[in-house]
Parts: sequence; C-alpha cells; structure tokens
Amino acid sequence: MSTTGEGDVARFKRQAAERAVEAIQPGMVVGLGSGSTAAFVVHRLAALRAEGKLTDVVGVPTSVGTEELARASGVPLTTLEEHPVVDLTLDGADEVDPALRLIKGGGGALLREKIVAQASRRVLIVVDAGKLSPRLGTRWPVPVEVLPFGWRSQALFLEGLGARITPRWGPDGALYRTDQGNFILDCAFGPIERPEQLASRLEARAGIVAHGLFIGLTSELVVAGPSGVELRRPS
Repeated sequence: MSTTGEGDVARFKRQAAERAVEAIQPGMVVGLGSGSTAAFVVHRLAALRAEGKLTDVVGVPTSVGTEELARASGVPLTTLEEHPVVDLTLDGADEVDPALRLIKGGGGALLREKIVAQASRRVLIVVDAGKLSPRLGTRWPVPVEVLPFGWRSQALFLEGLGARITPRWGPDGALYRTDQGNFILDCAFGPIERPEQLASRLEARAGIVAHGLFIGLTSELVVAGPSGVELRRPS
C-alpha cells in the first residue's frame, strides 16, 4: 500500500509544474490549464515574471477559475480570438495511460481545455505519479458535458454504452453547471478497452458537447513522484 500523503502529492505536483514551465520561451502564447496542478504552473509563471523573466508571455486561460487566478497573480491574458494558435499549453490530467491518452474534466473545464489543446502546437501534460494508470477508466470516470436540454436522454444513451452514470452536483445542491452553463455526467465505464472507439461514439451524439477522453493531444508528459521528475513522450 502506498504511503504517499497529501503533502507529498502537492510537492510532486509543484515539482512537475516547475519543470514544465521551463518549456516556456519568451514571446510565447501559453495555454493555462485548470485544476490544482495547473495552478502551480500559474504561480511559477507569475514568480518568473516578478523576477523580470518571461514578461512578454501571455496566457490563454481554460476556465474562469484559471482566469481569475492568473489576473490575481499578474499574468497577462489573451484570447483565442486574438491568438487562434497557441504555442504551448500546460495542463494537468486526472488519469494517464501508457500511450499518454488522458481522462480530464474532474474540475469541470473539459470543453475549454480541449478547445485550447486542439489549438496548440504543443501540449505538455503535468501530473504526479498517482495519475498514471494501466488503462483509462481504471481509476477515474469519464466526464461527459451535456446540454441541459434533454440531458436525461443522454444519460440513457451513456448507460446503453455500459456506463454507470453519476450526475455531478454543485455545492448548492443543484446540478453543477460548467462555465458554458452545461451539465456534467460522470460516466464510470471501468477499464476502457478501446478509448478511440468510445470517443467516436460520444462525439457522434447530439446533445453531448464534450467528453473527457483526450486522445492524440499530448505532446509530452512531465510526471513527478518519489523517484524524481521524468519527461515522457508518446511511443
């Protein structure tokens, strides 16, 4: 049984984020992911700016939360309308398989995260070693973002694909809404044998806005754990 504690996990996340930020070059447009690991990226970028480094870098936030954190930290922001091509995106993941396919969306920002990733020349995923998995779906459900209109029909469709559905709820006791005002259905498929096939079926369904399977988007993975920080590339 692992003895890794919360403090260790936070330290690994910070170490991975700081290594990933080394990939940022002056003048870059950088996609800023969402979640706890991505927050370390924002903090590190802000610290470098305070030292007079990377002052000409601008960020594209993938969520309202990241936007607020970046502004509070003094990191200048832009939009995909102003810069439709992103040089580098740094983001976290909930689960990563050996082929560097991902499950993302635990924080609810999967749609914007995927839009920014697809607009990026390079996507650097930053995780602690606890996110590594032999097969997607082993440790994490697949978040599926659906339109509020007809969302129960989407739940039935997803159950028909073999998922155990849990609608995501907000702290106010109402269904959680994404930054776009949509709902999220967390779909426990168990270990997924063919992620690409599942992704195609989800993308073909009207009413499903986005899903948390990120396939073929990871350029590199920075993973930190008890043995140190490691850079991995798709095989």
